[in-house]
Amino acid sequence: MSRILCRGVLSLRVISAPMARNASYLIEDPKYSFLRDLGLEKKNVGVFNGKWQANGQVIQSFSPANGKVIAEVQAASPSDYESCAAAAQEAWREWAELPAPTRGEVVRQIGDALREKLQPLGQLVSLEMGKILPEAIGEVVEYIHVCDLALGLSRSLPGTILPSERPGHVLIEKWNPLGAIGIITAFNFPVAVFGWNSAIAMVCGDTSVWKPSDTTPLIAVAVTKIVEGVLVKNNIPGAVASLCVGGKDVGQQLVKDPRMKLVSFTGSTAVGQQVGVEVQKRFGRHLLELGGNNAIIVNEDANLDLLLQAALFACAGTAGQRCTTTRRLLLHKKVYSEVVTRLTKAFAGVVSKIGDPLLPETLIGPLHTPAAVEAYKKTVAEIVKAGGKIEFGGKVIEREGYFVEPTIVTGLPHDHSLVHTECFAPIVYCLEIPDLSTGIAYNNEVEQGLSSSLFTESLADIFKWIGPGGSDCGIVNVNIPTNGAEVGGAFGGEKRTGGGRECGSDSWKGYMRRSTVTINYSGAIKLAQNIQFGDQ
Repeated sequence: MSRILCRGVLSLRVISAPMARNASYLIEDPKYSFLRDLGLEKKNVGVFNGKWQANGQVIQSFSPANGKVIAEVQAASPSDYESCAAAAQEAWREWAELPAPTRGEVVRQIGDALREKLQPLGQLVSLEMGKILPEAIGEVVEYIHVCDLALGLSRSLPGTILPSERPGHVLIEKWNPLGAIGIITAFNFPVAVFGWNSAIAMVCGDTSVWKPSDTTPLIAVAVTKIVEGVLVKNNIPGAVASLCVGGKDVGQQLVKDPRMKLVSFTGSTAVGQQVGVEVQKRFGRHLLELGGNNAIIVNEDANLDLLLQAALFACAGTAGQRCTTTRRLLLHKKVYSEVVTRLTKAFAGVVSKIGDPLLPETLIGPLHTPAAVEAYKKTVAEIVKAGGKIEFGGKVIEREGYFVEPTIVTGLPHDHSLVHTECFAPIVYCLEIPDLSTGIAYNNEVEQGLSSSLFTESLADIFKWIGPGGSDCGIVNVNIPTNGAEVGGAFGGEKRTGGGRECGSDSWKGYMRRSTVTINYSGAIKLAQNIQFGDQ
């Protein structure tokens, strides 16, 4: 399955088929009372710019665990987007003038408000997206942690005084907010990715228009209601954090809108490339977090017990729906057979724990959509046709919802087109390597460059791996999985992953513009480079 189907959030997936009059919604079931705790109703408004009002199509939100409708969200019309963009631009004038520590205090309160709703919001993520509850709660915690990071940033945003070569002059680098920005997020991290962008952008002085995936609209509405409460409490315009649920038409408006000084897009490489081109046409900024075809290299000296613990989550966790999921295991020939055998046993041990992501015993939830299940089936069939061997899995689980078995594949060459194509499902290819150098070459030969990991006990090999001739990914790990990044480091990848960086480190620079300022207090004009002009 192409990433356009798997993660492309500009593609229109609005479902407006009418339901029978007596059909029930999950929100009406007391089992899901947490939905009401988040301020959700049977029918919800998906547009916010200081007020809740929408005029677009109605989206039915489905639970991937059972295929049933949770509730409805009315999406944005083109005119609704225009109202959001105009309101965000107007709100920026007030927001940008607040001192950065004041903006940081507002973000701190957002973090506290998220803490108060941690459990029900995590439950909603499990219900609407499909990841298991510990992961879903962890995703909300990630937004909270970014709020903490942003709070510190609000009191430490740097400026620089540089030595001037001219007497009586001061040379300064000054950072200022960009303005209004657009945030387009994918279904697989419907809370955290918005938080990465929003919290940092807010302390930098930007306002935002958020277009979430149209298959996780309830999460977006719930998060925005939490943020709204904090803004209202502080007498801040709601349009500082505008929401615009919608499909392709809304996404295209946002991408082409010159008022959106930055467009942060998380999704497929194919759609991300289109976004990048459209934004560049108007000389806007873009921040792209796109595909990944991530590998773990297992050296001959690797701690295999450690590797097996990591690989189980890296390959099968979140039903393979993380952009950092491990798709390829590059195994040294001396440990290849043992790792395949032990990983097969580990996969077999978790099949009984595939199920309802809200249940505490569940380790793997469903795929997000029926289309993802079809893509999984098609990929497995192509693997078998190409001569690959299904060591484990390969089957759709016949039960309510969109469940598949985690799958281990052997027998395909490292450069086969299937190995080089990311199917956003729990399928991992095991490839034999003779040495680390070959492993690095295989790791780097794919078009994407997001995450990578090496398992080894060799200090020399570690430094080879993280050096200029090592991994070409944005995330380079040692003795940990390819997934599970912390907020303190900048997140993103190279090549067709897009080159964007979000969250920690100096990623704040993407949300600000830099001015080089020269102040002359000498009373005389002195040109740089000792240039003499006229009678000076």
